[in-house]
Amino acid sequence: MSALPSSVRRSERSRRAILEAALELCTERGYGRVTVEAIAARAGVSKKTIYRWWPAKSGILMEIFTDVLSDAAPFADTGDIEADLRVHIGLAVRLLGSPPYGPAYAGILSELHHDDELARDLAERVVDPRVELAVTLLTRAQERGQIRADADPRLMVELLYGPVYYRHVLRKPPQDEATIAALVAVVLRGPGAVAGGEPGAEAEAVAGLA
Repeated sequence: MSALPSSVRRSERSRRAILEAALELCTERGYGRVTVEAIAARAGVSKKTIYRWWPAKSGILMEIFTDVLSDAAPFADTGDIEADLRVHIGLAVRLLGSPPYGPAYAGILSELHHDDELARDLAERVVDPRVELAVTLLTRAQERGQIRADADPRLMVELLYGPVYYRHVLRKPPQDEATIAALVAVVLRGPGAVAGGEPGAEAEAVAGLA
């Protein structure tokens, strides 16, 4: 028997229903076409219940992606920065390439230039915290001597994530393991790291990142 009061259990059920309804609707219709009214109807709750927890629909989606990114694409620090980044980028690519999260996130990104509140929420609650975690991981590796001392961790983060978002937004096929490995190697050590000493191999590997 649960020790939680019945009101708490009801609230948690309602919260989960709202999150699931918002994710389903964004996948089906795209973020811009989803309304709080539609989320409430799908979840079987009132709009008042939704506004009790979130001031706008953007907050609902930001909570979803804050939770799922932390669970599905964590930042591990095993002491091997290249291996850690391969795993992390691979997990992020798989998450963005799979429904319901991939289509829902693509819909959110498509609305950023038309919704200042959404852009602010995404930056403050999802993107910026993830960037800081990545910078911390790279800075630790730099202190261990695994990354050159004059490297800029923030620029490296942009170089790592840029190709991932590029493919996601333009609906290109996601990177495979070999391409992710090449991306990480290029960012950490430069294009020569993936050349393998064979003529043309470097150009082929770098071109594959796009």
